[in-house]
Amino acid sequence: MAPDRGSIDDAPPPYPPEADEDVEDVKYLPEGRHFTLRGVAAGLVVGLVICFSNMYFGLQTGWISMMTMPSSLLGFGIFKALSRHLTFPFSPVENVLVQSVAGGMAIMPLGCGFVGVLPAMEYLLKSSEQGPINLSIWKLIIWSLGLCYFGVVFAVPLRRQVIIREKLKFPSGFSTAVLIGVLHGKGHAQNGAALDTSKAATFGSLALENQPLLETEDHNDEGIRAEPNDEPRGIKSTTQYSWSSNIRLLLITFGISGFYTLCTYFFPVLRNLPIFGTVAANTWLWTLNPSFAYVGQGIIMGPSTTIHMLIGAVVGWAILSPLAKYRGWAPGSIDDWDNGSKGWIVWTSLAIMLADAVVSLGYIAFNPLFKRGPSFLALVKRQVQHNGFRGIFSRRSTGYMPVQGNEDDSRPSVATRNSEDANSLPSPTIEHGNPFDVQPEDSPRTWDEDDAPPEQLVGNKTVSIGLVISVLFCVASIHITFGNLVPLYATVIAVFMAMILSIMGVRALGETDLNPVSGISKLAQLFFALIIPQTHKSSVLINLVAGAVSEAGALQAGDLMQDLKTGHLLGAAPKAQFWGQIIGATVGAVVSAFIYRLYTAVYEVPGDLFQVPTAFVWIFTARLVTGKGLPYMAREFAIGSAIIFAVLTALRAKAIGKSWHAYIPGGIAVAVGMYNVPSFTLARTIGGLINWYWRVYLRKEDTPLIVVASGFILGEGFLSIINLLLQSSQVPHL
Repeated sequence: MAPDRGSIDDAPPPYPPEADEDVEDVKYLPEGRHFTLRGVAAGLVVGLVICFSNMYFGLQTGWISMMTMPSSLLGFGIFKALSRHLTFPFSPVENVLVQSVAGGMAIMPLGCGFVGVLPAMEYLLKSSEQGPINLSIWKLIIWSLGLCYFGVVFAVPLRRQVIIREKLKFPSGFSTAVLIGVLHGKGHAQNGAALDTSKAATFGSLALENQPLLETEDHNDEGIRAEPNDEPRGIKSTTQYSWSSNIRLLLITFGISGFYTLCTYFFPVLRNLPIFGTVAANTWLWTLNPSFAYVGQGIIMGPSTTIHMLIGAVVGWAILSPLAKYRGWAPGSIDDWDNGSKGWIVWTSLAIMLADAVVSLGYIAFNPLFKRGPSFLALVKRQVQHNGFRGIFSRRSTGYMPVQGNEDDSRPSVATRNSEDANSLPSPTIEHGNPFDVQPEDSPRTWDEDDAPPEQLVGNKTVSIGLVISVLFCVASIHITFGNLVPLYATVIAVFMAMILSIMGVRALGETDLNPVSGISKLAQLFFALIIPQTHKSSVLINLVAGAVSEAGALQAGDLMQDLKTGHLLGAAPKAQFWGQIIGATVGAVVSAFIYRLYTAVYEVPGDLFQVPTAFVWIFTARLVTGKGLPYMAREFAIGSAIIFAVLTALRAKAIGKSWHAYIPGGIAVAVGMYNVPSFTLARTIGGLINWYWRVYLRKEDTPLIVVASGFILGEGFLSIINLLLQSSQVPHL
């Protein structure tokens, strides 16, 4: 669900100085440098903090946050603090670069398998399954670098289809674009209003040059940027107050969350408060972890997702867990993954995830066929009636001009341009020290096309070469890491299957704002169970690797597509975003390997702090699909829950855009609430209810809410480094 950001009103552009009625609809390319070293550096700093946080939270619950909006907020804060020392202003398009670099770096703990697949290989794989696999730090780096590129490169050719042609919403990318406009002081929000994504879908449609301005220059020249409502001073002071109050709020929430994190080291009981009594806590694991970070995650997830997680926790831990215990289906201790109900209910959650993935991705894949199939068949029928079966393959002139060879430039050919088209031609350019910073001599430059100028796009040659190199590098890195344990043909199939599943994942993200990477990885595991013989000595390991490759590709392609949607609306160069993501992914892959090895060297994994639940989900899935069998009665409940959620997922797919969509439980959210202990889910639910109270009940704009959530998450994630140092120094708990 896109946050409530206010409305966008049509208004005359700020340029040219003497505007008249004939040029009201003219659009301009945004000013500012698209690719800068300082922007990359700021993105890496922000990404490093988020990367630490995501590794910490991922090892605990398997859930990470992309944090695109907090990245934009933190990037703006860094340059706002350094504004007196800047040689040129920090622009919205540069902020897009910052959040692209940070986002590319932040997702690496999940994208490279550090919070799920690798713990499964290192700690849960049995000797009969060619385990455990203990990788050196250098092999971890090679593995992560091999997985971090092909998804980013593959997203580039998908951009033209899903963003330019189909104009999919990508709600989080849209919301990030609006937030950047608000942060830079020239967009405005109105409480209770909603942004219409359908009215802001072309290139630069949310750029400041094409939107109403809330600030004016400190002079009274004619034609200078007009001030709505004729209240320049009041609005300007409001913008400054909003900025200072948001930074103050961020620091306060960061400090509160950080202080709580330090307290949990000395008083570990704070992580599990027995709010339902000692019996419920000690016997059935019903406790509350009052972590501000998990409350912040719940705020970002929203009430719908967190309530669905709570439903999963109630069904799993209040119904199925006692049932399995008392019936003797799970005779061990409740928190025993092998013989206890903790491991027993994982099979039900796994079945729910598989059902959700199959139905939702199937709907994404076949929905265009159902929509366009009848019209296509009618066209074929007409062709056959007029020209026989040969008419199906004949081409008739329709009177339209032929499409130019370079599809990236959708403007008319030179021979057909008229005088009005001259304004959209690329003007003479000057280089500013790097290939991304191409600006016209006579700014501002008019541009009224659906896509970016050709010189700002990633070239077809770059994509082709990059895709081949990234695929070969991925195959080689897996071979170097695992040797002959993983056959070469299996790796090649995994990479190409990852690309196919990435397409469905990107489309799902664009339509629903949910990238079903968990379900995608499980589908890959299911597919490889069909092509790899169960008698193969490394069948479980191969299954894990295949799922990891698919998850990496889908996650990276989806993350870049959200960023590309943000940049598209703000007029940022896709080429700059692409290379920003490549840089962020490279640094993030290397840094994540060191962070992972640091945490696993200091803490017990799996342990009380890092339970790595997704590692158990991964290994259980691999063993299931390779014929290892299920616990007693787990099969019946898994099949029943899969059928129920297949129906519910189909209903959710049909209900997209309707008011009752949020009331149908989502399979992935229910499954996450089921395989995580209730303490995390309860904290996230509190955050979701806070989100509902602020946005729905009070009807207030949610920028302060994003600031609060960001401070909570980053405070615990960053201060966990101090806890790590205390643990490695063997400082005693109190």
